[in-house]
Amino acid sequence: MSFRTIPASAEDPFRVVVVGAGSMGRVWLATVIASPDVELVGIADLNLDAARAAAGDAGRPDLPVGCDAVALAQETSAQALINVTIPEAHHPVTTSALFAGLPVLGEKPAAEDVSHALSLAAAAEVTGELFMVSQSRRWNPQLSTLRSMTAHLGAVGTVTTEFFRAPHFGGFRDQMAHPLLVDMAIHAFDSARFLLDAEPVSTHCQTYNPAWSWYAGDANAIAVFEMEGGTRYLFNGSWCSPGAETSWNGNWRVSAERGTALWNGDDEPVMDGEVDSHALDALPYSGIGGSLQVFLEALRTGQRPPGEIHENIMSLAMVEAAVQSAATGRTARLDNILERAHGQAVREEARADVRRALESWTSVREALTPTRVRAASAGPDAPEEQTGRR
Repeated sequence: MSFRTIPASAEDPFRVVVVGAGSMGRVWLATVIASPDVELVGIADLNLDAARAAAGDAGRPDLPVGCDAVALAQETSAQALINVTIPEAHHPVTTSALFAGLPVLGEKPAAEDVSHALSLAAAAEVTGELFMVSQSRRWNPQLSTLRSMTAHLGAVGTVTTEFFRAPHFGGFRDQMAHPLLVDMAIHAFDSARFLLDAEPVSTHCQTYNPAWSWYAGDANAIAVFEMEGGTRYLFNGSWCSPGAETSWNGNWRVSAERGTALWNGDDEPVMDGEVDSHALDALPYSGIGGSLQVFLEALRTGQRPPGEIHENIMSLAMVEAAVQSAATGRTARLDNILERAHGQAVREEARADVRRALESWTSVREALTPTRVRAASAGPDAPEEQTGRR
């Protein structure tokens, strides 16, 4: 898909509104303020007191605030939104922004489920605006070095992620049915797709909750994904495993035909194999600052970035597939997850133009591939009344 570009420079930085003044919103505010390529022009939040407090704590007490992100963007001549709202708000906020002519950089997940994420992909096609999801852990120079190692090791048999930590969050995570899978595992799943440059085919997953767990739902999960080309990706994790905790990035092992690569998630990866280490390279990005940089470069150049909504959806689909497999005890195929979500998206879509774009997809997997060019990406149909929800 093509999208509208926006020329900018250090002398003429992008004007952005940050939507969401919670803890992660404050992290984004600091990142935006620190970037010479971006000008923060407003903070939107349903709680205006929270928005004012965030502005004051960021050293910008006079910054405009508002409850309506699009209205605030229009009042401040913003050129883009950074959506750091709760997952349930991702779809209505991003949809409204795209149809108001605003590209969006959003926190993961793209939406609360794959159905809503597909609606956002279609909305991006109809409007011709960029929607990129910030999978910040993908922008880790150590992970990109591991990816370079993997590419030099030949055919890959198995990739393993071990993730064992014991955080006491309190709040909503303690009551989730699958706190580890739904709230955290998407980082590892997305990293595995990036590492292998391959998409998932199917998964078999088991979840369970140890007797000592402080979570109401299953805090442990073991998932095996078959990836394109036959590689198996194994995720083994727990959110109630005190002692000898792994990195928040997990502990990784790549087993391939010409050697093995290891990454503990915090230090530079190491490799045991017949590969010239001088041939390795790493991407010059890191964390959410890296996400912001990639987003801005995409808007300047028109080059489709990793994390663009079509490219990102499969990471969320891996989560839904793992949850389904755990619930049924059977292998879940990703194409079935996508097709079911697509049917739901078509049924529930309130905008006729977005529904037509969804209906034009003959294959969801093909619709999400980066090489696809669709007529819908040429621009929006005649304006329709906007709705906050499908």
